[in-house]
Amino acid sequence: MSDQNLADWRKLAVKLETEVNKVIIGQERPVRLITTSIFARGHVLLEGDVGVGKTTLLKAFTRAIGGGYQRIEGTIDLMPNDLIYHTYLGEDGKPHVTPGPILMSGSDLSIFFFNEINRARPQVHSLLLRIMAERTLSAFNKEHYFPHMIVFADRNQVEREETFEIPSAARDRFMMEIPILIPKNDDMMKSLTFETRFHDADNLVSEVKPNLLKFDKLKDIAKTIQETITATDALKNYALNLWKATKSPADYGIKISDLNMNRLMISGSSPRGMMMMMRAARVNAWLNERSSVTPTDIHAVFHETIAHRLVFNPVYEMRRTVIARDLTNGILNVIKAP
Repeated sequence: MSDQNLADWRKLAVKLETEVNKVIIGQERPVRLITTSIFARGHVLLEGDVGVGKTTLLKAFTRAIGGGYQRIEGTIDLMPNDLIYHTYLGEDGKPHVTPGPILMSGSDLSIFFFNEINRARPQVHSLLLRIMAERTLSAFNKEHYFPHMIVFADRNQVEREETFEIPSAARDRFMMEIPILIPKNDDMMKSLTFETRFHDADNLVSEVKPNLLKFDKLKDIAKTIQETITATDALKNYALNLWKATKSPADYGIKISDLNMNRLMISGSSPRGMMMMMRAARVNAWLNERSSVTPTDIHAVFHETIAHRLVFNPVYEMRRTVIARDLTNGILNVIKAP
């Protein structure tokens, strides 16, 4: 693929963000990060309260990139097979089977959203993680392929009854965890509250230009981006030092008030995490018309690609969101960039 094709795809990526930002206001950074994940081909956890527009956001992206969108709700009684098929009694009194959400769009499945994933049992998580890793599934005596699928999942972080927290090894399979926060701008809040345009999600999504990108070409363009955007030795050493600091922040003089830094960490980022950080950083460089990764590109994705992989001493887990933010900021402030 030529440099000109890469430039053309970059224009489409920027247009994609513009289209989504037309209907999802006040979420420019999450939109950029989701765009990054799409071109880096990485699965995403979404962090945020209920009713902040996560479903509408993903539907808007799906409309713009094309392909199928499917969604499932996590519940305590959800079983692994519910991802694959539905059974029901027909008018003829006989049992019938229809494809479940994973199979419904076939190989054209583009975005799969698992809402409140921590309400589902670990057996369901296990199947989903295998599909995420392999992008294949054996069902009905046939192998099904999902070469274009990206999984998005969010967690109910308020209610603790009947929830099953995703273990650290499972979180590590997601490239990013992206916060979706309520806009703090009063004018935006007034618009969301009082402008009826924002009250009908389906009509709102219909304003996005459809099939702006060719979803079935994203895998190839993603490969080209990774092969084209370079990283200097100095940048690689910088990334390595960041990785080491996630494992032993106290050794690097990183401090967080009121915390015993020697007891804080159980484990830092995994090798997979650093690989995904660099994949996302290369995409960020490409989106900003750079041919090589800079520290700025790493900073743009560092928290979202690393924070959810950090494993803290259980006594600190209830404060994980704040501590992880303070720790990643502390690492970036202490480790000298080239």
